[in-house]
Amino acid sequence: MKGKIIKLLTVLMVASMFLAACGGGATEAPAPAPTQPAAPAATAEPAQTQASEEPAAPATEEQTVVIGFTSSLTGTQEVSSKRQVNGFNLWMDQVNQAGGLTLSDGTVVKFEAQTYDDESNAERVQELYSRLVTEDNADFLISPYSSGLTSAASIVAEQNGKVMITAGAADDDAYKTGNTSLFQLYTPGSLYMSSTVDMLKQLDPEAKIALVHESDKFSTGVTDGIKPYLEDNGFDIVLEEGYASDTADFGPIVNKISSSGATVLLGGGHYNDGTALARALYDRKIGLKFVYLLVAPADTKFPELGDAALGVATSSQWELAATHTEAEANNMSVEWFGPTGQEFADAYQAAYGDPPTYHAAGGYAAGLILQKAMMDAGSVDTEAVRDALNAMDVMTFYGHVKFDTSEEAHGLQTAHKMVVAQWQKNDAGEMERVIIAPSDVATADPLYPIPSP
Repeated sequence: MKGKIIKLLTVLMVASMFLAACGGGATEAPAPAPTQPAAPAATAEPAQTQASEEPAAPATEEQTVVIGFTSSLTGTQEVSSKRQVNGFNLWMDQVNQAGGLTLSDGTVVKFEAQTYDDESNAERVQELYSRLVTEDNADFLISPYSSGLTSAASIVAEQNGKVMITAGAADDDAYKTGNTSLFQLYTPGSLYMSSTVDMLKQLDPEAKIALVHESDKFSTGVTDGIKPYLEDNGFDIVLEEGYASDTADFGPIVNKISSSGATVLLGGGHYNDGTALARALYDRKIGLKFVYLLVAPADTKFPELGDAALGVATSSQWELAATHTEAEANNMSVEWFGPTGQEFADAYQAAYGDPPTYHAAGGYAAGLILQKAMMDAGSVDTEAVRDALNAMDVMTFYGHVKFDTSEEAHGLQTAHKMVVAQWQKNDAGEMERVIIAPSDVATADPLYPIPSP
């Protein structure tokens, strides 16, 4: 037994010596002296120290910009207003889905819309835009559709120093009040019919003109603006007639047109009155050679009138058949920005199941121009964005955009040009809207005179 104990002690002593030789007691070894030379691995230590001294890359700042506007879900401006809002929403959705707008300092901007139904009512517009500014804290504003409603909204924008892009307002007067906050995308109303008059000068310089229009601010401004141009070109204005926006029975007005001896009608107003007037002209068969109406014939729903739509023309802020291109911008030595017209049209069709009208293109362009201004400014600060808009000179699929910066007409659009479109029948007998002027972008000859009913 004693021999076994001695053997066990011997084994334990050998095991202890083996563990010591293998470093099992390294944790108890003394630290090296301070003067000890650096170990070979120390060459990696400076890199580790340098890395630890570099500041960590800052997280990308994300900012949400609130854009406020009203739309006419009801009332006289309903059809065109919904198109404009669809176009704007398409732009906003595309930017947000792409991850936002990245500014030069790395800030990522995403957009949020705050909107209300203005019911096509100017008093309600002022109330709602005040709410957008004071309660919803909107950073930027988009105008409602129509000059009358925009005029009401512009007062609120100017009083609160908010930049407003006006997408559906052509009246010149809103930009001649000393304001500094409005920036117009539409061709001014005073120039709306000029391309049509130029075309008539070539087709029929002896035409007798009836000016019959809705008695709202926009329509009156357009017709008043074209009168001097008609007279300068030698046309005889045989009738001037205004009508209330809610007019439903156009019989008496058509009788006046017939009695005047007019051969050409220029006028109209918005969608509801325009379609009613076109129907009345067709039903009364008064034999006009040419009919031009504001707004209504630009809508894709207009052919629902059937043959009453045939030959009716309008001015258009944008048409896919005459869309603007990067090559055009290069020829003009103007910067190009944004998608092509076809890319916009395809995206709009996919989103809403309907081809875009110029109202939709204007709504999309409002977002696009605001985006461009923020990128140029490198900021979403109001003053910086305003300065960028004042300096802007750019071409998009929607057209050339540049703003008047004078005190007399600040924000008035100075570069955008319109085309004249007309409803004609194609070879299959289907109604289609074609471009008839100016000649360099025309896709068809004018239907003149229009066929008798």
